[in-house]
Amino acid sequence: MRESIQGPAVAALVVAAGSGKRMGGAVPKQYLDLAGQPLIRRAVAALRRHPGIGAIVVVIDPAWAGTAAAALDGLGVEPFVAGAADRQGSVLAGLEALAALPRPPDLVLIHDGARPFVDMPLIDGVLAALKHHPAALPAVAVVDTLKRGDDGLAGGTVPRDGLYRAQTPQGFRFDAILDAHRRFEGDGLTDDTALAEAAGLAVALTPGREENFKVTTEDDLARARHQALTALPDIRTGSGFDVHSLGPGDGVWLGGVKIPHDQSLIGHSDADVALHAITDAVLGAIAAGDIGQHFPPSDPQWRGAASSRFLAHAAGLVAARGGAIAHVDLTIICERPKVGPHRAAISSRIAGILQIAPDRVSVKATTTERLGFTGRGEGIAAQAIATVRLP
Repeated sequence: MRESIQGPAVAALVVAAGSGKRMGGAVPKQYLDLAGQPLIRRAVAALRRHPGIGAIVVVIDPAWAGTAAAALDGLGVEPFVAGAADRQGSVLAGLEALAALPRPPDLVLIHDGARPFVDMPLIDGVLAALKHHPAALPAVAVVDTLKRGDDGLAGGTVPRDGLYRAQTPQGFRFDAILDAHRRFEGDGLTDDTALAEAAGLAVALTPGREENFKVTTEDDLARARHQALTALPDIRTGSGFDVHSLGPGDGVWLGGVKIPHDQSLIGHSDADVALHAITDAVLGAIAAGDIGQHFPPSDPQWRGAASSRFLAHAAGLVAARGGAIAHVDLTIICERPKVGPHRAAISSRIAGILQIAPDRVSVKATTTERLGFTGRGEGIAAQAIATVRLP
C-alpha cells in the first residue's frame, strides 16, 4: 500500500453497489455520464489524486462489473468487492477486503460513489481531524428553515442551531470502524458515523462543501452536469469538413446511421462524412491533428472500418485530458438522400458515441440548390463545429 511520507497508511472505500432506484432508469446513477466521464470515475479519480491515499476498494453490484471496470480503467483500484443487500453490509464487505490486504490501513475514508465533487481541502480536513479523533465527518450547517409536517400541513418549526448535513468521505481509524461494523452488523444504519456514535466513538466535525453533494435525483444529475462543465474554464472550438463521392451501392452511412439509398459513399472506411467531419472538429479543438494522422488511409486495418471508432477515439482523447465535449453542430450537404426523416436517429447515435446528452448535438441538412458536385448528386459533404471544455 502506498504510504504518505508524513503519516499513516490511508485507504479509501468507495460504496457504489446501489441500484439508483430513486432516480430510475436502466443504468445505475453511478455509471451515468457526467460531462464526458462516468460519475463514479470522477468520484474515484478525486480520491486517487490525493497523495496520501493508497489502496482504493470499490464495492459494486457484480451484475455491473464490466461497466465498473470500463469506468474505472487506469485508476489503480483494488479488485472489486461484491456489495450486500444494504449499505451497511456493503461497507462491512469493503472493510473486510481492506483488512485482508498484506498491510491493512491505519485510516480509512468511506466515500459515496455518487459524490463526484470531493476536493483536496475537504479530504485534508478529514485526515487532519483523525490525528486527534477516531472518526471525522465533513458536514455543512443547515441554513434553511426546517419544518415538521403531517398530512400535508406544517406542524411546527425545528430550530436549526447545531444542525448539519452529513457528507462523505467520512474518516475513521481503521480498526475502530471495522470493530464497530462487526459489532453492529445487520442493524441497517445508512451512515457510518451514526454507527461510530453507536459504538461510542467521538466524531469530529470538519468543513464540508456545498459543491460536494450526492447525486440522487434527476435534478441532482442536471445540477452535477452543469457544475462539471463550469468547472472546466478553458473553452476550445474546432471545425471539421469532409467530402466523399457517391458510387454503386444500397445505402449511405451518415452520422453512424445507415440510410437507404440507391448509392453508397466511397471511401477507405465506411465513408461516413458526418462522423469524419465531427472527428476532425473534436481533434481540432484539442489541437490533436486530424483524422488522417490517427487513422491513415494507407493502413489496411482501417479498410471498411466503422467511423464510430474514429469519433470514439477523438472523444477519448478529450476525456484523457480531463475535458468534456460541450456541444457538436453538424451540417450535412447533399441533394439526396433526404436527411430530415433520420435526423433524430443521427443525433442520438452521435450523442451515444460521444457519451453526451442528445440536446448537445445539433444535426442540420442543406443543399447547394443543385450547384456544384453535391448539387449534381456526385457526392456528399459535411461540416462540423465542436465545442470542448478543458481544465
